[in-house]
Amino acid sequence: AAGYSVGEFAALVFAGALGFAEALYAVKVRAEAMQRASEVVPSGMLSVVGRREANYKFACLEARKHCESLGIENPVCTVSNYLFPDSRVIAGHLQALEFLQENARKYYFKRTKMLPVSGAFHTRLMEPAVEPLAEVLKSIEIQKPLLCVYSNVDGKKYMHSKHIQKLLVKQVVSPVLWEQTMHSVYERKQGTEFPYTYEVGPGNQLGAILKQCNLKAWKQYKHVDALEDEEAAET
Repeated sequence: AAGYSVGEFAALVFAGALGFAEALYAVKVRAEAMQRASEVVPSGMLSVVGRREANYKFACLEARKHCESLGIENPVCTVSNYLFPDSRVIAGHLQALEFLQENARKYYFKRTKMLPVSGAFHTRLMEPAVEPLAEVLKSIEIQKPLLCVYSNVDGKKYMHSKHIQKLLVKQVVSPVLWEQTMHSVYERKQGTEFPYTYEVGPGNQLGAILKQCNLKAWKQYKHVDALEDEEAAET
């Protein structure tokens, strides 16, 4: 199992590591703390599809230099989500993201789009949210997962309950390594069949990302919309 950003809590509930109610409470505390952190600095997230030549780190460095020229101290502009080859989300100060949009051609960005979010999630601008989440996770009983769950922080399997507690906190200020996670999940010897993959919940964006990362694995993919199933049961 794996979950994208806040979806990692759902993956851990599914794997029996977290209780549903406790996980929901932790998500509420996390969301409120991240919202408060967002209100401190005008910041956001920019979805980018780049050409092969795109150098995201260099583009972010130049965007930070631009912010410094505007008098912004210690500016933030960094890759916050690795989606699939040639697709990233960059997060940080709004002025940095505007600079990247204006100079998209220079950095070999084919498409840029501001995401409808209030802050620079998965960057150090979320540091004020670390302590509230750490506190609530200390109060929750975390079990060893019944099946492998992959962490957004390093794209590797969680080892034990303390590991989960530590990395769920770190995830708030760390980039989501989703592309790397997909490679970890589907890595197998040549000739080995790919497993069935189910995306549960609203939207099928993770399926679209999987198709870009691993076409063979995607052929065994199915989307399960929980709301549709509930509606069918009621009628």
